[in-house]
This record gives sequence, C-alpha cells and structure tokens, in this order.
Amino acid sequence: MLGAETTPAGGAAGRVTVLEPVSGWPRLELSELWHYRDLLYILAWRDVKVRYKQAALGIAWTVLQPLLLMALFTVVFTRIAHFTLSIDAPYAVFAFTGLLPWLVFANIVPASANSIVSSSALVSKVYFPRLTIPLGSVLARTPDFLISAVLLLVVMGAYGYTPRVGTVLLPLLMVAAMLAAASLGIWFSALNVAYRDVQYVVPFLIQAWMFLTPVAYPTSLVPSKLLWVLALNPMTWVIDVARWALLGASLDGWVTLGSFGTMCFLFVTGVYYFRRVQNFFADVI
Repeated sequence: MLGAETTPAGGAAGRVTVLEPVSGWPRLELSELWHYRDLLYILAWRDVKVRYKQAALGIAWTVLQPLLLMALFTVVFTRIAHFTLSIDAPYAVFAFTGLLPWLVFANIVPASANSIVSSSALVSKVYFPRLTIPLGSVLARTPDFLISAVLLLVVMGAYGYTPRVGTVLLPLLMVAAMLAAASLGIWFSALNVAYRDVQYVVPFLIQAWMFLTPVAYPTSLVPSKLLWVLALNPMTWVIDVARWALLGASLDGWVTLGSFGTMCFLFVTGVYYFRRVQNFFADVI
C-alpha cells in the first residue's frame, strides 16, 4: 500500500508530500478519510444523482419498496400464518421497523461490491484513498434512510401507534445500519476486483440473507439451538435494537453482543484486506 510522508521542501516552496510503499502490515489510517472528506461527499452525491436520474420512478421507489414489502409481510404473517406479537404494536409497524434498516443494508452491499469496478477509470489514473469509493456508496443511501424514517412515522400514525421516546435514536440506527453494510461492502468491493463473479453472487446472497435476519419475525421465535446463526449476522443487532428503541421489544443480550462483535470484526478485517490489495486494483481492473 502507499503511505504519505510529508517532508520540508525549504524556502517558500512549502512542503512536499512523498508517496512511498509501507512495509509490514497495512495500517487502517481511517484519519486519511477525513482529509479526503470532500472527495467522499462528491462520490456519494454522484451516486445519488445517478441513481435517481436513471430510475423511472425516481424517489417514489424509495417509498414504494418498503410499503409493498410491509403489505406482503402483513398479509402472509397475519392473514395466512395468523402470526401474533408479544408486544403491543401492530404487525405492520413491527415489520416496517425491521425493513427500515434492512433495506438500507440490502441496497448498500451490492452497490458497494460493484463500486471499485464501476470506477475503474478513476482508480487507474488518480491517486486517492480507494476506500472512499465503497464508503461513498454507503453514504449515498442516506436520503433513502431519511425518507423511510419519515414514512415509518406516517405508518405509525396511520395505525394509531404513538412513537416512543426511543424514536430519537433513529439517526444512530441509520449509522448502525450503514456500518453493518460497510462491513460487508468493503470486503465484496475488494474481492470483486479479482473475482468478477462476486457482483452476481451478492444480489442472490442478500435475498437469502433476509430469511436469516429477523426482519419479518422477532428473534424470540428462533429456537435456542439456532440463535448462534443470528449472532453471526451483523444485521441482527441493528434490527433488534431498532425494535427495542421504537417499539419496546425485548433484547437477547448474547445475540445482540455477538451480532455487534461480528460487525466490528468484519469491518476491521475488511479494511485491512482492502488496504492490503488496493495497490493491485489499477493493474487488475
């Protein structure tokens, strides 16, 4: 990987930044992202404009997608399966609270996975922290979360459900969902450069992943012998904490801690792996 070393140039010439390889294990160097925060914003805003410009329904799809899924879950689990909740909340509100962070995750991971390959012209010509590209795809979903958060309050009002005090934690839940998505998106974005099949596998993986995530059902319904599966899911803790804060649902401490630990592990190792292989991006891409 490349490291930046600043040395005095003397006189009025100021200082010169020298880029040279760094020996040993790559450093996380997350502070470098702050130095390039303007570029991170530009990349995120670019993705926002491209996504809405090329979508026939535009911003309306951000509203329709969670509403349609909420309606589908409500019909299947309450009208057909006769599912009942142990908390005092309509099932539609329960489902939407899980869909809010899940859709952020499900939309970010495929976009991040393909971000480096789709920015090949930029990667092969200009030096900048490559990590800003997948993270730009993460931040680009901020408008989607904000729209869905407002829609959640509308759904609560429509069902006569009074929002709890924990609703003020919605911004933190947005950050949590984005971190969970970034923990996988960074891994997939680096792997996709060398193995292009990743971009085709990820969408299928996300579809299957939803059934292993407590989006349509509470964690309490999962048999105890299978709780370890939820503990290894980086999205479990985000959804469970969201329902705890917004609906007063209970939390399984070990599952929540395990899921949070899994997210942290994937994020740190993903950044390490990304920085270790990023020098080869321009040659392979």
